[in-house]
Amino acid sequence: MSKKHSNNRHLPKGLEILYEDDCLIAVDKPAGLLTVGTATDKTRTVHYILNDYVRKGCAKSRNRVFVVHRLDQWTSGVLLFAKSEEIKLQMQAQWKDTEKKYLAVVLGRLKKKEGMITSYLAENSAYTVFSTTDASKGKLSHTQYKVIKETEKFSLLEVSLLTGRKNQIRVHMADEGHPILGDRKYGKNDNCRRLALHAKSISFKHPATGKQMNFTTKTPAYFNELIQ
Repeated sequence: MSKKHSNNRHLPKGLEILYEDDCLIAVDKPAGLLTVGTATDKTRTVHYILNDYVRKGCAKSRNRVFVVHRLDQWTSGVLLFAKSEEIKLQMQAQWKDTEKKYLAVVLGRLKKKEGMITSYLAENSAYTVFSTTDASKGKLSHTQYKVIKETEKFSLLEVSLLTGRKNQIRVHMADEGHPILGDRKYGKNDNCRRLALHAKSISFKHPATGKQMNFTTKTPAYFNELIQ
């Protein structure tokens, strides 16, 4: 049985359930909310909110959700959770066949209006991801992009994530000299109020029914302000 939610008393304002059935929950994550807890913040997360939601406020309930994938804290958009360990593992096993599209507003205008960025991505001891040509140090990563709209200063891109590495889009766009606006880690201090990266859509085969599922979210209003 599938359900569509818009306003539920167990969900804090800003987190919307796009779809729910007996196996999965898809949400539209707002920028600023963590996917999972950290050592310093365990409760202001999508994982915590959804666990509370499936437990219907009953702390003793054994119901819980399982993390299928993650979005960075300041990235908004579609995020999937499984309702069992088995479904989570099935989703992760087919992850390479899952189509993921993002929207990003980057600094400057790209010479090539569409293309593929490829590099090996590695992570240093400071948890910063970087590109390397050494295949033994990094994981091969592919990011496909297409310019949708541009102004004198900025470009709006549709990005297809062909491999799902940590911070992949952010690092690859910075490598190209076109960092994502609001990226304080890999970009410039441009005073943008949030990271201009949004998980626009996700498409996959349902792990239980085999039905093709597709969830799409609206372009954040902030992105439209940036590229007016």
